Amino acid sequence: MVAFAAIPTPVLTSAAVAYGHYLSFMLCFGALLLERFMIRADPDRRTAITMVVVDVVYGIAALTLLLSGIARVLHFGQGTDFYTANPLFWWKVGTYLAVGALSLYPTITYILWAIPLRKGELPKVSESLAGRLRLVLTVELAGFAVIPLMATLMARGVGLPAA
Repeated sequence: MVAFAAIPTPVLTSAAVAYGHYLSFMLCFGALLLERFMIRADPDRRTAITMVVVDVVYGIAALTLLLSGIARVLHFGQGTDFYTANPLFWWKVGTYLAVGALSLYPTITYILWAIPLRKGELPKVSESLAGRLRLVLTVELAGFAVIPLMATLMARGVGLPAA
């Protein structure tokens, strides 16, 4: 068994930030997957409330993912130049931002569901709206699925200018 007291504090801190980053990614992906499979026309009260809660979890995880990613680039990773000189890093950031922008549509939709839910009513969700949400969530999942591929390639120096 590893004696944590023997591990230098900077190593533990770096590992904790990396772990938070990976865990946040998994929570984001899991939340999107759950939303994708739960969305349907005219959801019952429990489903609608669950989707709102899952989207809040997604939002918190996405913010944690962003903040831990920034911390890794600035303080705990390979050094800022390693990341900023690599086009794959910018593709990864761009993909994250695009997924984040796409997520506004479902999030705003779920926020609007709170109005009828607070009145004890159900949100009105047509087949068309459910289909649009399903499509957006599918595209978000696809975007999130390629981010680790870009990160893995980037960590191996792919995309860096030749020295």
